Amino acid sequence: MEALRIITEEHQNLWRIATTLDMVADEIDAGSKVETPFFTSVFDYIEQFMDRAHHAKEDEYLFRLLRERSTDAAAILDRLQAEHRNGPENLKDLRAKLAATAGGGESNAAFTGALRNYTAAIKSHVRSEEKDAMPLAREVLTTEDWAEIDKAFLDNDDPLFGSKARAEFRELFHRIASLAPESIGLGAHSAGSLQPGAGPAGGDVLLSVKGMESCYGRIKALKGIDLEVRKGELVALVGANGAGKTTFLRTLSGVQPMSAGKIMFDGEDISKLRSDLRMRRGICQSPEGRQVFGPLSIEDNLRLGAYTQPKHQVAEDMEKIYSMFPILKEKRNLPAGTLSGGQQQMLAIGRALMGRPKMLLLDEPSMGLAPLLVEEVFNVVKTLKSQGMTIFLVEQNAFAALAIADRGYVLETGNITLTGTGQELISNEQVRAAYLGM
Repeated sequence: MEALRIITEEHQNLWRIATTLDMVADEIDAGSKVETPFFTSVFDYIEQFMDRAHHAKEDEYLFRLLRERSTDAAAILDRLQAEHRNGPENLKDLRAKLAATAGGGESNAAFTGALRNYTAAIKSHVRSEEKDAMPLAREVLTTEDWAEIDKAFLDNDDPLFGSKARAEFRELFHRIASLAPESIGLGAHSAGSLQPGAGPAGGDVLLSVKGMESCYGRIKALKGIDLEVRKGELVALVGANGAGKTTFLRTLSGVQPMSAGKIMFDGEDISKLRSDLRMRRGICQSPEGRQVFGPLSIEDNLRLGAYTQPKHQVAEDMEKIYSMFPILKEKRNLPAGTLSGGQQQMLAIGRALMGRPKMLLLDEPSMGLAPLLVEEVFNVVKTLKSQGMTIFLVEQNAFAALAIADRGYVLETGNITLTGTGQELISNEQVRAAYLGM
């Protein structure tokens, strides 16, 4: 039933888009300007992603087999598939209202009213699929049916849902997050770009931790941690607040003392190295809570991330960060403390990337962000992984972290209690109950 997992993830994404549009509509009603580039980016995404790919795949495989297996399916699917067919025309009408509003031929209130009707339809459609169609599918479809459906949804060569298409969808979403108003997005005037790559996972072991212990006074926070990360992998560490996740990252970086154990990184024992020497060997961290240097300019924050790198490559690396996050370039001379939380998070990630990491450590990167930017953070992480970067991710959003992870570890009160692939942990009943709210 991998297809249902994929569909649910896509529904979550579409729900974030709809919620974002509702929030922007509220701001317009309060007097904000109608930003045509932002709405165009949203409508382009919906047209390419929802109307062209998402609905087509459901209709051709999931809904077709549902009709064959259940006489109850028609009552549910007739309406859903009618909404699929009407989607492009409804979007066309909304684009026309946007153009009329921008040209002064229609009021802002008329546009926001049409926008709210559209987002309400998206949310209603998603609810019906999740509460009616998908439970019926779990009940009536056979093993052979699921094999056919899953093969289609997981086909990396599929022109609609393959790896190339997914990279294009990430790029479209990146435009939305970049152009969205600062209250809910990055507030840039240009979209920037995410450059996908083809970095394979599962290489040689880059990081090996054996028996790591760390204490705060007499309290043992880490009680013998064993884990490893291979080159090109994205590994997630999940657990409840207070489990020791941040302590582990601080100990790995050398900021928190290690009382027992051994850390091997890229073939070298770094257990006794200072934190700055570990950073020079390629362990770069984006810390919890961003921790940018508020009085310094954005550009100076980025330069600090590159203080161990040769000077001749700093300007080129900075342009790469600016191409990903154009808002940082637009505000590069301003104090970092004037940035919004989402902008500061992108700066913290950019600052870590300036160190040209062999392994990037991300500590709670989605914490405190608006829904649109939560998705954008994971969007950026997936793109970095596709470029071959090794990433160790600690994240409060366990479902989102495990969904993109090659492997994961579950940490409870200083002990690793479970490990497996990201999908194995998502499917684990213990993990679902404790961390996914399912």
